[in-house]
Amino acid sequence: MSTVHECEYVTPRQAAEFLGVSVGTLEVWRCTKRYRLPYLKCGRLVRYRKSDLVAFLESREVSCAPTTV
Repeated sequence: MSTVHECEYVTPRQAAEFLGVSVGTLEVWRCTKRYRLPYLKCGRLVRYRKSDLVAFLESREVSCAPTTV
């Protein structure tokens, strides 16, 4: 039996694919705290919220506004 909340969480492999990085890169980010990408951990189990992945990508947005000379 699955609940609504289960679909909100993804595995590190799914998160890496969504972000376009390797699973190893996500592991490094978690260990070094290089980026503020929240994750859930219970023992060895790691999961990411889909909404956190989207928010992370949106926070990395770079504006292409023209500069004045």
